[in-house]
Amino acid sequence: MADAPELESAAALVTAVDGLRLRRPDLSASRVLTRRQALVILGIAAACVLGLIVAPITTGVVLSGCVAAVYVLVLVSNVAVFRRLIRTPHIIEVTDEEARAIPDDELPLYTVMIAAYHEPEVIATTLRSLGALDYPAHRLDIKLLLEADDQATIAAVRAARPAFNVDVVLVPPSQPRTKPKALNYGLMQARGEFITIYDAEDRPEPLQLRRAVVAFSRGDERVACLQAKLEYHNPRQNLLTSWFAIEYLSWFGFALPAIAGGDTPVPLGGTSMHMRRAVLEEIGGWDPFNVTEDCDLGVRLYRMGYRTEFLNSTTYEEANSDVINWVKQRSRWYKGYAQSWLVHMRHPVRLWRELGTRGFCGFNMLVGATTLTALLNPVFWVLTLTWFFAHPAFIQSIFPSWVYFPGLVSMIAGNFLACYVDLVVVRTAGRPELMKAALLAPVYWILISLGALRAFLQLVISPFFWEKTAHGLDLPHVVEAEA
Repeated sequence: MADAPELESAAALVTAVDGLRLRRPDLSASRVLTRRQALVILGIAAACVLGLIVAPITTGVVLSGCVAAVYVLVLVSNVAVFRRLIRTPHIIEVTDEEARAIPDDELPLYTVMIAAYHEPEVIATTLRSLGALDYPAHRLDIKLLLEADDQATIAAVRAARPAFNVDVVLVPPSQPRTKPKALNYGLMQARGEFITIYDAEDRPEPLQLRRAVVAFSRGDERVACLQAKLEYHNPRQNLLTSWFAIEYLSWFGFALPAIAGGDTPVPLGGTSMHMRRAVLEEIGGWDPFNVTEDCDLGVRLYRMGYRTEFLNSTTYEEANSDVINWVKQRSRWYKGYAQSWLVHMRHPVRLWRELGTRGFCGFNMLVGATTLTALLNPVFWVLTLTWFFAHPAFIQSIFPSWVYFPGLVSMIAGNFLACYVDLVVVRTAGRPELMKAALLAPVYWILISLGALRAFLQLVISPFFWEKTAHGLDLPHVVEAEA
């Protein structure tokens, strides 16, 4: 194994960290709030506090009415997605024969990037998974992106003796210490016409790269990204992994393809997204300050006139089996969604013109309201329980009939739809062993809200902190059973 040739480290690192911020500061999350956004938020907060002091009942009615309107809009949006979901999914099919039909020497050079940090336990498995890809080795440009001070992972890579086409790129330590910063650093050394990203624990389907090449050759030039489906290889390890597996089956197998078919920006997965390198460079790569760089990248692609399609190929990942580790991961996701919403809503009129009305509404429902409702749900759970057990007069006073009934409909219909979608997904995917977990999904929603609350606190205290997800917690006998 030979380390990849070093670029001029200082200049490359500056580009990796500051490239997007210098080129398009309005699209960089390096600043959480603009001055205008901060003033608007402070103004709303001050008005609410003053209103609760001067006219608490009227203010409570206005607040509950606004929140009820958000829930109703989310319900309408989810119904629209469900209608598309139960029809033909917007997924590109490439058969095994079509994937293998292209002669090896006619395949384009393909760059595969893996950013690994503190992953000595799984890195050997990572290299074996890459070796299983059905793609000629001389047409593969594999970049293993390691932090230069992560001696344990570097030593594990050397001990694993990776193949000749694996370049180890040592990323100089700097802030922000995030995956997108490492990807930007690796992008400057990438040689492939196409690029894909895998996580350290990923097990991509061997023909995935070939399928992507065929799909790109068929598609419109505006299709800049193909997102493969993501599933988990250990769904039966415990109840948490079963819940997580259902969520991924629903999100990547049904919901996101339905959203893509509705001409709306698609928040990408952080792995197994295949892109034209020229487009990725054109839009400025990843935002190193955004902790869900995949969501932001999907929105930026759409804003700049490109589209994402879904590829019928699956990558298997490790489902988080530890509750604390899971909450940390979910907090990072919600924090990144909040970052992405704040960044793209800096100029809402411009965003509306670039996305169109449907895309603008879809973005706000999918990225903005998803985070907001996860944060607000516990408030209304507590209000509901308080009303049933104590019947306090103030709850009745802030929910007049014109607020109460739309809110009640959205609560009942929204919860029913969420449970029903899970059951449909489990049934359609042929996974009856996950049915029990699907029926217990409301308990999972509590964990989701815990993650959202923690994300809000982190957004205020440490917006650019990348909370590392521990891997290697799956049980070997469970993984073998699922393989």
